[in-house]
Parts: sequence; structure tokens; C-alpha cells
Amino acid sequence: MNEPLNDAALDTLFRTARSFSGWMDKPVSDEQLHAIYELMKWGPTSANSSPARVVFVKSAAAKARLEPCLDAGNVAKSMSAPVVAIVAMDLEFYEHLPTLFPHTDARSWFVGKPEAIRNTAFRNSSLQGAYLIMAARSLGLDCGPMSGFDAEKLNAAFFPDGRWQANFICAIGYGDTSRLYPRGPRLAFDECCRIE
Repeated sequence: MNEPLNDAALDTLFRTARSFSGWMDKPVSDEQLHAIYELMKWGPTSANSSPARVVFVKSAAAKARLEPCLDAGNVAKSMSAPVVAIVAMDLEFYEHLPTLFPHTDARSWFVGKPEAIRNTAFRNSSLQGAYLIMAARSLGLDCGPMSGFDAEKLNAAFFPDGRWQANFICAIGYGDTSRLYPRGPRLAFDECCRIE
């Protein structure tokens, strides 16, 4: 458990992984989507709250509902992807806490506390969305996460009861490397970290 990953694995997950906007014409199976979830679900969340909910938009009908919700710059990259995951947050996630975090009454931390609900749901569904990306990459898939969409339209199209709300979207498939831009730089350790 304590052995570091080899360089090939680290490259796949981090160093050579890219955010894609162009896709090869190669499908992603339902089995692969199940496999992504079976990995991502193990990532830690506060009080094991696990508030992320994912809609894998795959069918032509579902993509037709998604398209009008997207910013213009994200239409082509989303519609050409085999799958677009809507990473959402369940604003009633705390109802599952008696099962997910049974050793204390964690549900009472949230009932009737909308600010605590929203903050916890947003923070932890964001974490789980990152786990989704890492899970997809570890299974040989590429990702293109995006926040360019009209949340009100998307929520109305996919979550009309208001319990789930969109956090971000992420295209999933096999990236077309010929359509990549040069890789952007990253900040150095000393620019964004300190050790105290």
C-alpha cells in the first residue's frame, strides 16, 4: 500500500495527462462508466458524505437536452465526445449519513442548515469530480472538464426537482492528440506553497 506508483502511472494520471477538446470516434461503454464510478466512490469526503451524483450524458436525446445549456465555446467539444458527465451535488446528501457515517448522528449537522448543506455538497462533490477524472484516466480514458454552461438551464433540463444541482461537466472519451494546444505552464512550488 505504501509503494509509490511508477513513472508510467504518474504520467498517465498527472504529468502527461491533458484536458481534451477533440475526440476520436471511439465509443465509451456502459461498463467503462460503471468502472469509473466503482473507483471514484472510494475517494475521501468529509464524514463520508459522498454528495456527488453523476449523469453520464451519452444518448443523442440526452445530448440534445444538454446542447442548449452549453456556452458556445463548449458545444463542439461536448457534442463530439462519446460521453459528457454532469457532476452534480445532492442537496439532500445528509439523508444517507446514517448509512455512510453510522457511528454518530451526522445527519443532525445538516438538517435545516442550508449554508452547511450547500458548502459541504459543493466542496465534496468537487472533490469527487476530481476523483472521476483520475478514475477515467486510470482506466485509459481522457477527460475534458468544463464549467462553461448555463447552470439554471442545465438544472432545469436534468434536475427539475431541484434536489440535485450541477457543479461542472466533464467530457469523457479517447482524446484526439492532433487537436491539442501546447501545454500551459504551471506555477512553481515557491509561487503557491510554503512549508511552516
